[in-house]
Amino acid sequence: MKVTFSALDTSESSFTPLVVIELAQDVKEETKEWLKNRIIAKKKDGGAQLLFRPLLNKYEQETLENQNLYLVGASKIRMLLGAEAVGLVKECNDNTMRAFTYRTRQNFKGFDDNNDDFLTMAECQFIIKHELENLRAKDEKMIPGYPQAKLYPGKSLLRRLLTSGIVIQVFPLHDSEALKKLEDTWYTRFAFKYQPIDSIRGYFGETIALYFGFLEYFTFALIPMAVIGLPYYLFVWEDYDKYVIFASFNLIWSTVILEVWKRGCANMTYRWGTLLMKRKFEEPRPGFHGVLGINSITGKEEPLYPSYKRQLRIYLVSLPFVCLCLYFSLYVMMIYFDMEVWALGLHENSESEWTSVLLYVPSIIYAIVIEIMNRLYRYAAEFLTSWENHRLESAYQNHLILKVLVFNFLNCFASLFYIAFVLKDMKLLRQSLATLLITSQILNQIMESFLPYWLQRKHGVRVKRKVQALKADIDAALYEQVILEKEMGTYLGTFDDYLELFLQFGYVSLFSCVYPLAAAFAVLNNFTEVNSDALKMCRVFKRPFSEPSANIGVWQLAFETMSVISVVTNCALIGMSPQVNSVFPESKADLILIVVAVEMLASSSPSATIVSFLRPPQPCRTHALLALKFILAFAIPDKPRHIQMKLARLEFESLEALKQQQMKLVTENLKEEPKESGKEKAT
Repeated sequence: MKVTFSALDTSESSFTPLVVIELAQDVKEETKEWLKNRIIAKKKDGGAQLLFRPLLNKYEQETLENQNLYLVGASKIRMLLGAEAVGLVKECNDNTMRAFTYRTRQNFKGFDDNNDDFLTMAECQFIIKHELENLRAKDEKMIPGYPQAKLYPGKSLLRRLLTSGIVIQVFPLHDSEALKKLEDTWYTRFAFKYQPIDSIRGYFGETIALYFGFLEYFTFALIPMAVIGLPYYLFVWEDYDKYVIFASFNLIWSTVILEVWKRGCANMTYRWGTLLMKRKFEEPRPGFHGVLGINSITGKEEPLYPSYKRQLRIYLVSLPFVCLCLYFSLYVMMIYFDMEVWALGLHENSESEWTSVLLYVPSIIYAIVIEIMNRLYRYAAEFLTSWENHRLESAYQNHLILKVLVFNFLNCFASLFYIAFVLKDMKLLRQSLATLLITSQILNQIMESFLPYWLQRKHGVRVKRKVQALKADIDAALYEQVILEKEMGTYLGTFDDYLELFLQFGYVSLFSCVYPLAAAFAVLNNFTEVNSDALKMCRVFKRPFSEPSANIGVWQLAFETMSVISVVTNCALIGMSPQVNSVFPESKADLILIVVAVEMLASSSPSATIVSFLRPPQPCRTHALLALKFILAFAIPDKPRHIQMKLARLEFESLEALKQQQMKLVTENLKEEPKESGKEKAT
């Protein structure tokens, strides 16, 4: 028998606040009362059945500044019922992973009626967010007190309140004690050690934990490249054997690390339960707008927007704008090359120490300009993608990532490709790669972590002084925490963090055979990146809501695409070397470059591996390396064998349970048929 919300008492006189809702200062009292009633109302009455109270009582509002802040929490029973509603997967006593249900709660490992640690705080806050977002309009036509804020049956109330400006923000609170413990094991003591990934997951959720897990894994995966690259850099670089061996190792390395990561990721997410979580039907994103109508799939009333209008916006506005930005990026690149020619000419005329330093100035300026252009373009891409009016958040994210990746790839790597394959100046390529890599890493550390942390520290000092002057005789510790956290910046997700790693992976995998120290600088940067990102998450930004994730999403495809491009690039660099041309005097560099360019098309065919062995020996080297890459990708399973067996077992049990349920229905129908026929005869 399924347990319902109305059958249990989920109220408590006092509760631990988990989430803060900030309302606008001029919100009407009837709106506040209506929102409160909807949040605390029972589920059967259309409410969220959560606990809700203002941050300040009437006496405290007279003593302190009233900020229109409200605290939301839930009872233990309500949390457990919410865990079942969102489909959380937990480990059972028999070591299997199953979807949690309140009725069978005693079968799950670590559960006890007196234990409050069965659900992590991140999971509790995710449950509250889910319940708030699923508060739906019933028969209301508008938000009370705001006739312009229209509602329709099934509309998410929280999303309408946010878009109408009635609710300013909703954010989860930090747990000071738990945060201090996490910091002590994470970044406060600088040491070369593994991160507490499970603790990060328990506090911030799976999405954040997967990012830090990938950052740690990628850093350690760079160490072999750094160790091998160091002696290569110290010896004569024009040696053909060293050149080819390092480039070949680069090709294998870029493939193997991504395949091994998928296995490690599957291990983690299976242990956390997110690998087994069922995908929920996506609701329209908050910014989506259109004419009210009936969704032909769900049958619900919601805004509808014709897809052809969206396609027109994409192809007639967004695409030309992106192309214009790409052209502008190339134009800036040519200005950079003019600066390089000017600096080189100046150095050749005087050959002094300061002109030797001046040779690096154009690259440094260009690296700074690249970072500025990337950030400006990001804002434009977000505006355009939002204007395209995508219905689902996943579609919005995919289009945004595509726009940003295309521009960032061209903006960061176009000059390196031009130097390598047009100018064919390996000395300038090494210099530009080193300058771009190191400058971008320094700028990212300053802009993403240290500058926000410094600003946040200054703001924190002002808030503490203000609260101490206001609080008089009452204890306002919670008030101080909420006021401090509500003014923190909002963490916008792992997009920028993955993008930084993606570009770093490009610098290392594309051209590190020309500059072997690239991996070493990346390792040094990432060791500090772990600590600066941890500081950013714990002390600079608001605590983000947990989001269950089974993998790193579209970024896995982005890294794999970069890996394929790196194969082509390294093969081209090998083919251009003077040593290869001396071995194959009849083969021209241009011919090899054409073969490599066509390689992308050939590799997409299932017969590419066979064809590669039927081609002439000169381009066959390129085909053989690409064939080796895809063979490695195929040979290394995405999931370990024991995970595959457990998933297969769960699928088998689900099918058996479905069969038994169907047989039970058939049996019940057969029992009812004789009764109905007997009644007909009697009649």
